[in-house]
Amino acid sequence: MKKLLIVDDEVEIANSIQYVLNQEGFTTLLAHDGHKAMQLIESEKPDLIILDLMMPGLDGYEVCRRVRAYDRKTPILMLTARTSEIDTVVGLELGANDYISKPVRIRELVARVKAHLRESPVVAPSQPKGIRLGNLAIDMDSRTVTVGIQQIDLTFKEFELLAAMAKHPNRVFTRDQLFAQVWGSDFLGESRTVDVHIRYLREKLEENPSQPKHILTVRGVGYRLVWD
Repeated sequence: MKKLLIVDDEVEIANSIQYVLNQEGFTTLLAHDGHKAMQLIESEKPDLIILDLMMPGLDGYEVCRRVRAYDRKTPILMLTARTSEIDTVVGLELGANDYISKPVRIRELVARVKAHLRESPVVAPSQPKGIRLGNLAIDMDSRTVTVGIQQIDLTFKEFELLAAMAKHPNRVFTRDQLFAQVWGSDFLGESRTVDVHIRYLREKLEENPSQPKHILTVRGVGYRLVWD
């Protein structure tokens, strides 16, 4: 039986979500603030976290950041009443798997929970542990990226996006393909999020981000990584 953690400072919403998920056969835990959430995450190790974004004190952004510092596998579904693109991008940057707007549609939430629990978080044994292209080195275990002798500081999703392209250099990826690989096919977001992250990568990896030599746009299709 899967164990779910529901984190929301709005008690009625948290209780309603808990009731429905219990009816679906899940074991549920409740936390109404970020500090309690971190305690339960460390002690109970839930299989999935439903995390409210806006909470007083330790908010959902910070909880997500702390969890992803040591755990890349547990799915995190963020709840938020804020729907601007920048809020979505920031949440995804920190490693959230999905984004659900309030007021929560319970059937949609249950469907998303089940979809993420079906996904296997285990990295396939055949996946390379390191990638080297010219002077670009990507270490999959330590999640570090270096260009020459300089280490590049990437966020969680920037690293995932670069690694996805680096595994197949010179291959043209559509935005939808990259979005599905990095954010997951079950995430109902927008592929333009890829454009935002490509811009971030160029700013960190290209000598002249406005005239990139490595992360190239294929007009009308998507992007490809060239690194000799």
